[in-house]
Amino acid sequence: MSAREEGPDDVFVTLSVGGQLCGIPVGVVRDVLREQRITRIPLAPPEVAGSLNLRGRIVTAIDLSRRLALPPPAPGVPRMSVVVDRQGDLYSLLVDRVDEVLALPRAGLEPHPPTLDETWRAASCGVHRLSDRLMVVLDVERLLDLGGATRH
Repeated sequence: MSAREEGPDDVFVTLSVGGQLCGIPVGVVRDVLREQRITRIPLAPPEVAGSLNLRGRIVTAIDLSRRLALPPPAPGVPRMSVVVDRQGDLYSLLVDRVDEVLALPRAGLEPHPPTLDETWRAASCGVHRLSDRLMVVLDVERLLDLGGATRH
């Protein structure tokens, strides 16, 4: 069977959060930004870091470390923002690092390993095994469902 018959590739923006490689479908990514000034939002859920101004538009910033139940990054370490579109609203996902755009065969997406933490299972749709590590594919819709977020 040829690669064309196996189905098209999925294309991901790869990023790191808490040392874990993750991928977000490139189709929902609107921008990648260096560290931005974030304004706290009173009474927001703990995973909402605040809001930032992106070319005159207010964008809600989500701290992926908190959302995925990881330890916070060291103080003073700059973080990057991956701006995603969810039903016309923009959200900034605060990550440790943005890496590369990677095309992977759709057939290579595997179910979650049984040992994957429930918080990660709830915010992702599977994994890709790369030559040297595992990439967790984040599901932006579920990731931004803050009503279902684990609170720590």
